[in-house]
Amino acid sequence: MRQDGMRRAAAVAGCAALAMTLVACGSSGRGEAAGKGDRADHAPPRNAGLKRVPGVGDRWWRQVPADSRQVVAVYGAGKDSPDATVELYTRHGSLWKRTASWAAHNGKKGWTTDHHEDDKRSPVGVFTLTDAGGVLDPPPTRMPYTKSASFQAPHTWKKAYWHDFDYVIAIDYNRVKGTSPNDPTRPQGQSKGGSIWLHMDHGSGTSACVSLSESAMRYLLRTLDPGQHPVVVMGDRADLKA
Repeated sequence: MRQDGMRRAAAVAGCAALAMTLVACGSSGRGEAAGKGDRADHAPPRNAGLKRVPGVGDRWWRQVPADSRQVVAVYGAGKDSPDATVELYTRHGSLWKRTASWAAHNGKKGWTTDHHEDDKRSPVGVFTLTDAGGVLDPPPTRMPYTKSASFQAPHTWKKAYWHDFDYVIAIDYNRVKGTSPNDPTRPQGQSKGGSIWLHMDHGSGTSACVSLSESAMRYLLRTLDPGQHPVVVMGDRADLKA
């Protein structure tokens, strides 16, 4: 939960939208304080350019589009762990540089390469990032952003979760690109799950999403640029190396 003076509580991850209704997600737990302002929570050290994003093996790196110049890398601590680190990499010419890093969470049961509805695991893979939304007005952003009260988490949830979806960025897993993140359409069918988002964190594992602090979400909304073809590369560290 955010400390005194911060505008919003952090939130639980792993959201699902069925018939335009948000379904409860995430698990209970005490949130952590987030960093102040629109900045990375952990400033990265200076680093020389890299030929590729580290920790990502050939299997997944081949799926990163050639024209992508922004990669959100989600490194899960373990196959069955809810803990993760998110790092943002940008390409400069032929080299990649890390520009930000944050603590994060993923599915409370870990990761899977065969995600299904309600398995409480986040899907491993490479997915585009094309659409955003939330309850609040966005910070300055280039991403298409849908502001709507329909993102509001039900107040039947614990109070700590009420601001879960103040900011969200849709991960393009089993969804239609170019639509609001809470569009319930699932091209691969309901059983494959959907509405996998980046959104605000409350300090413990999720149902399938990746959750970050409010300041991290604001940073990503300000920084991700559709013209740079951003993608998320996500999974547990061992699987990502494969």
